[in-house]
Amino acid sequence: MESRHHVSEHRPHRIVFANEKGGTGKSTTAVHIAVALAYRGAKVVAIDLDQRQRTLARYLENRAETAQRRGIELPTAVCEVYEGDEQGLEALIAQLGAGADYIVFDTPGRDDPLARHAATEADTLVTPMNDSFVDFDLIGQVEGETFKVKRLSFYAELIWEARIKRSRATIEQQRREMDWVVVRNRTGHVEARNMARIEQALKELSKRVGFRVAQGLSERVIYRELFPSGLTLLDKGHLGELGTSHLVARQELRNLVHSLGLPEFKPAQARLELA
Repeated sequence: MESRHHVSEHRPHRIVFANEKGGTGKSTTAVHIAVALAYRGAKVVAIDLDQRQRTLARYLENRAETAQRRGIELPTAVCEVYEGDEQGLEALIAQLGAGADYIVFDTPGRDDPLARHAATEADTLVTPMNDSFVDFDLIGQVEGETFKVKRLSFYAELIWEARIKRSRATIEQQRREMDWVVVRNRTGHVEARNMARIEQALKELSKRVGFRVAQGLSERVIYRELFPSGLTLLDKGHLGELGTSHLVARQELRNLVHSLGLPEFKPAQARLELA
């Protein structure tokens, strides 16, 4: 059985950003995590399953154009947009994932068969949500007055069943157990009392379903401003002067990468030496 702390030499670690609700920061978080891993020297593949929006793919296309236009090197991920069935997706993963350390998936903000498949096959499932009970409703429903969790949502039940199935196959198939991380992205207008209620509800639900909670990224104009250039907060020296809020945002990103607890990988040079 492989170590759960290292990326398998035969199977790249799948990081899936999924939420059946739009506007939760999936694509922004996905591209920043992909670039953060590339900066560490990892070989990263990105698969965009949202054929309509293509936000992840467009972001990385803009990044490649900026690198070419400025004549600079920017760590990035190989990216493909996929539209098809589950079998075809697995074939694409086998093709692109050869020699990769991580595969990052961005899924559409709606119920979608491919998104379900990717989520249930994730090694690390990341569900970004804003601090609101509208977003919380995706994973659980609460009482109107007490804010106590009264039932799981369909999505939470789906992931719960996938985790149980995975745990049974972990040893015989040398698969990792799924790590489900609910990431709380902050919006500027949430009052403290509501945040506390959401925190308590998440704590209660996490014990029942088995996910972890991590602090995500705050809503900032900088993320929308960076999209046309494909740059990220990690691209020091290419962003011009950064204000205090930008430096805080960069630290938020570093904290999130750490909180995900992703497995380590062998640098490309080490892989070549072992080949």
